[in-house]
Amino acid sequence: MRVEVTGGAVDGVVRRGLRMWRGIPYAAPPVGALRLRRPHPVVPWAGIRSAERFGPVAPQDRNGQFAGPPTSVPMSEDCLTLNVIAPLEPPAIPAPVMVFIHGGAYSVGSSREIHAQGEGLVREGGVVFVNLNYRLGALGYLDFSSWSTPQSRLESNLGLRDQIAALEWVQENIAAFGGDPDSVTLFGESAGGNAVTTLLSVPRAAGLFARAIAQSSPANAVYPAEVAAEWAAEYLELLSEEVDDSSTESTTEEDAAALLLSASVEAIVAATTRMQRRVPDARPGTMPLAPVIDGDLLPERPLDAIKAGRAHPVPLIIGTNDREGSLFRGRLDILASNPRRVRAIFARTKKKARKALKAQYPGLPARRPAADFGGDFAFWFPSVKLAERHSRFAPTYMYRFDIATRLLRLTGHDATHGLELFALFDRMSGAFGRMLGALGGRRAFVRAGRRMQHSWLSFARHGQPGEHWPRYTARHRRTLVIDRVDRIEEDPRAERRRAWQAFVPHV
Repeated sequence: MRVEVTGGAVDGVVRRGLRMWRGIPYAAPPVGALRLRRPHPVVPWAGIRSAERFGPVAPQDRNGQFAGPPTSVPMSEDCLTLNVIAPLEPPAIPAPVMVFIHGGAYSVGSSREIHAQGEGLVREGGVVFVNLNYRLGALGYLDFSSWSTPQSRLESNLGLRDQIAALEWVQENIAAFGGDPDSVTLFGESAGGNAVTTLLSVPRAAGLFARAIAQSSPANAVYPAEVAAEWAAEYLELLSEEVDDSSTESTTEEDAAALLLSASVEAIVAATTRMQRRVPDARPGTMPLAPVIDGDLLPERPLDAIKAGRAHPVPLIIGTNDREGSLFRGRLDILASNPRRVRAIFARTKKKARKALKAQYPGLPARRPAADFGGDFAFWFPSVKLAERHSRFAPTYMYRFDIATRLLRLTGHDATHGLELFALFDRMSGAFGRMLGALGGRRAFVRAGRRMQHSWLSFARHGQPGEHWPRYTARHRRTLVIDRVDRIEEDPRAERRRAWQAFVPHV
């Protein structure tokens, strides 16, 4: 179980019939002078490092808009670690590798939040599974580069840079675990899906993965530098309020840099939560924690790079769930899914286009149609456009996840955002999964999950998800609908797609 990796030797464990290594550093701790700096090389260690326990999760709000980790889970800026799971018996030939990036609106989440994540894929498909922590919130996804000074350099896209550093670690080290560095499938959900669709267009990511799967990606949540700078300026004011004894003004580069580098993690997280609650109303339809087009790491909007053929032409699976927006209610209210936000978005477009789109959501802006409008705006339509454009340069497969248990139907959630993770990662045997299936539909849901796993594993091994699933193209928009009985639909919701295209022609 001892493996030599960048930095030294690690000693793993055997759990549930699989070999596991947890908490392996893939970069130096981004602390002190390295806060708000790109990831630096791993700091070597002496002796043998235990890889039995997960590393600390990235700083995040335990009780904010999104469900953060319980207090029993360690949290630290020293969070740049990853985990590897491999079959018990080392493979005779190098195995395909699947690298998963977690979601959580770039504000919460970690590589440990889903119990036994990836174990089913390793057990069923013989792959090597990797997942990772990366910097979240203001420390990972706000751009403070405008406030750099000669003494304090502040850099952009830090969470994205962390993900690249982890993929580079995989290229250098995964063979020691039995994995094939030339057969890496990158996949992620929600913010993790956004990471995947963004990395498709990052020049530095070329060659780091051979295939990609984007689940419920808000693919257009990537913003120009000037917009990101406005959010950073707003955040600095909030942070200065959180630092109780601060007389620091955030109006100069020197003062802002000093504030950012000296503030406590608690103040940084509190200011991040306040900002997340403010932005959806101030700028409907946007997500302030997101990659930025910085002209350096990320030179252009991913959808534009893909359209022009400047993205990585790797095979792609991309899709969304039937009703993405139904989850975002109450404390999760971040989408353009209430009357005021809907009106603000409609005010940006021509009357004819507004009328055509309203017809697709009868009753808008009532709650249910507004939720569907918000979910389609953030997740579905950008994913359709990305699939359409990517299909010109590489094999592309589109899906829609429709199956839901009876309880989810009765509560009005249906196949909502994140539900496919319960199918893909065998989560229906846990307490929450059993509750979701308590009123019926659990067996069909589990069977759908098995089929989904097989498709994902076939894609990871062969670059195509099976003969049952034809390619998606702009001419033949054949989409796999995952339901009690899977089916192929040609251009599902075609009229709605055309209405969206007229409504936001720039996407």
